[in-house]
Amino acid sequence: MNKLKATANLMVLGAVAFSGGAFAQADATAGRTVFENQCSSCHTTEAGKNAFGPSLAGVVGRHAGTATGYKYTDAMANSGLTWDEKTLDSFLTSTTAKVPGTAMAVALPNASDRAAVFAYLKTLGVTVAAATEAPAAVEMPPPGAGPTQEELTHAASDGKNWLYASKDYSGQRFVNLSQINTRNAHQLRAVCMIRSETAAPTQTNPLVYKGVMYATVDTTVVAFNATTCRKQWTYKWNLKGHAISPANRGAAIKGGVLVRGTPDGYLIALDMEKGRLLWSRQIADSQAGQYLSMPPMIFEDMVFYGPAGADFGQKSWVGAFKLATGEPVWRFNLIPDDNEPGADSWRVAGSRQHGGGSLWTPLALDAQKGILYVPVGNPAPDFNGSMRTGDDLYTNSVVTLDARTGKLLWYRQFVANDTHDSDLSQVSPLFTAKINGKPRDLMTVAGKDGLLRVMDRDTRDVLFELPITTRENADAAPTVDGIHRCPGLLGGLEWNGPAYSPLTNTIYAAAVDWCGTFKLAADKPEFVPAAHYYGGAVIPDARETSRGWLTAIDGTTGKVRWRQQWPTPLVAAVTATSGGVLFTGDLNNDFLVLDAADGKVLYRFNTGGSIGGGVVTYEVGGKQYVATTSGVVSGFFGGSGTSAVIVFALL
Repeated sequence: MNKLKATANLMVLGAVAFSGGAFAQADATAGRTVFENQCSSCHTTEAGKNAFGPSLAGVVGRHAGTATGYKYTDAMANSGLTWDEKTLDSFLTSTTAKVPGTAMAVALPNASDRAAVFAYLKTLGVTVAAATEAPAAVEMPPPGAGPTQEELTHAASDGKNWLYASKDYSGQRFVNLSQINTRNAHQLRAVCMIRSETAAPTQTNPLVYKGVMYATVDTTVVAFNATTCRKQWTYKWNLKGHAISPANRGAAIKGGVLVRGTPDGYLIALDMEKGRLLWSRQIADSQAGQYLSMPPMIFEDMVFYGPAGADFGQKSWVGAFKLATGEPVWRFNLIPDDNEPGADSWRVAGSRQHGGGSLWTPLALDAQKGILYVPVGNPAPDFNGSMRTGDDLYTNSVVTLDARTGKLLWYRQFVANDTHDSDLSQVSPLFTAKINGKPRDLMTVAGKDGLLRVMDRDTRDVLFELPITTRENADAAPTVDGIHRCPGLLGGLEWNGPAYSPLTNTIYAAAVDWCGTFKLAADKPEFVPAAHYYGGAVIPDARETSRGWLTAIDGTTGKVRWRQQWPTPLVAAVTATSGGVLFTGDLNNDFLVLDAADGKVLYRFNTGGSIGGGVVTYEVGGKQYVATTSGVVSGFFGGSGTSAVIVFALL
């Protein structure tokens, strides 16, 4: 949930609350449409029901405006919130104050941004800046600046650096370092911390190169010493248009250049040494339901990227852009255009225009073969499959492309005509293992449907499929009355994928166990720019019932080696090492070191914030360090603390 929408949801009938006009039935009708599109995913209007945000029972259905005497302040009071109009403006300038009853911060320090909020509430429409060409060329980093392509290609064997969001192109999240091991993990201590003043979603995967760490949060990038946390530079992107969601999951680096996406749809490049902007290019449009949150991937002279926004009715694609300028190289439509292969799998006329198919998690790459693996998310509207009958390609599919040309090589869909927001979120780790004495190139495929699969990348055969969280009524379509289903809206694997140890042929998967009731809207949903395009809602089970699972799985047989249930959902990254330990964290604010052999906790440290982002380990000057992100996780998962990175080492 983004800052604008968090504010809009809490105002309920905000479209008329600030209008100052008399109440009319048309206002109520419009308000209902707005609520179903924008608010029902987080707030319930039914007494006694659970929701991700505070209940608004008793508020919806009442109207605003001076003619009736019912004002915005009354709505806030009846919903259990205590703001009034005089303090709202000051609230919006805070970077730490949270929406009452939630873990969301609504920080809009810019006066023009705050004005935009009120304009949004009045009109339910937002303008976005027109696409602009890249700025005039600036001096690029010198030739030979790293990391080089050679270093990126062999990042899996590099213990000194962490060069991609999931460690390396294969996404194994494995590091061949053993200084920290099962015998001494209890001796770890925090050696430094860098903390922001912003309580924004903290889902980033930090990168480390030659002793410098690079991390993103919201619209900011920071570079700092990876052993002392001394800051080297900070860059903040000034939004040029509407931002649907502030979540950011990391950057990519190569040749002295750092690249990331922004919430308002820009791909930007910074100088890794000085933090200065090299170029920016708008590649996504919030009016079409798009925003940028995934970590980019850089290969040779190209940046691979695609937009998120399926839940807002985007029409997705993945593309390559020149590292030096941001100019487009190739583009592949993940929701096909007319006459493209797969278009006939959408049987309702016009349904592809807002068909979904988000990219919001790391890609994977076989650099030797030049094959790019793309995990495609859910179709839209999320819960109403009758509006898009058919298989809805290429949603919830592994799509494999020629990395240099963008040509489709093959695809495999795992959930056709999805009606549960069951994104296929992970296409890694990639790994090679022997089966019957012969090496086979394999890949892990998993997502929010709560299943983990391993398939052969050459034959495309699925070796096994394994539930890693509770599954109940998994294939039951939502109804108007509601169907209780597991996983719920937030179940299964989210934005951080499994780890894989090549030493033990073990996959380590952290998952979410949180069921809910899926309800179909009585009326067909309308597409509204920058609004949820759900066609229904999910009422989550009580937050107290949510759990996590950490499962160790044989990479070729699917046999469960051990499984541990957690008292909170597990959304943080898991990192495996040759020291026989796993590094991760939970929503109880604890950084964790586990024994990879059985999942036993060897060390825990309360970071003062929830852990839902990357956990990385690296070596500097012969000493092994491990770093974790910390802070608010998201509007749905909640969490606490301002965004931070904490670095640990042995005493």
